Amino acid sequence: MNPFKNMNLPNKLTCLRMLMIVPFVICMLAGRAVGIWMVLSLVLFVGASLTDLLDGKIARARHLITDFGKFMDPLADKLLVCSAMICLVDLKRLPAWVCIIIIAREFIISGFRLIASDNGIVIAANYWGKCKTVSQMVMVILLIANLKLPVFTVLGQISIYVACALTVISLVTYIAGNKNVLSEQK
Repeated sequence: MNPFKNMNLPNKLTCLRMLMIVPFVICMLAGRAVGIWMVLSLVLFVGASLTDLLDGKIARARHLITDFGKFMDPLADKLLVCSAMICLVDLKRLPAWVCIIIIAREFIISGFRLIASDNGIVIAANYWGKCKTVSQMVMVILLIANLKLPVFTVLGQISIYVACALTVISLVTYIAGNKNVLSEQK
């Protein structure tokens, strides 16, 4: 039995992104993300990130937006980025406090989405959430590449602070824009 048989293409791409996390983490940690392992890690991460871009474009263009996609697409992004950040903390390329802030935001928003779901509301990604995801993916790419040139070191550090700022901004906008979800709780 093929569980993907009745899925549309955007949802298949979302599932593919989640499946790519396992080989990505293996490459990151088994090879300590140096040499060929770093190249493989980058290829897998960039490839998985591109599926995020593609699934959204295809879903909107072909009117294939589903509740599954609204829920699983952001979850796949979270799994990919959080897995990468945890690996980067282990490799001493990302401060743990950054990882904690970003993962805490993801748990808060996931809980918020569950509350909304209980009320029959699906909260899709908004502009700030999408900017947050892109900034985190850029940060991860720069930190995986770990190019020792001063300009890349500075870009990597800037990307960390931009990702943190957009993470907090997106959290505030999600809650402010959907505060009715909290008021509907009994």
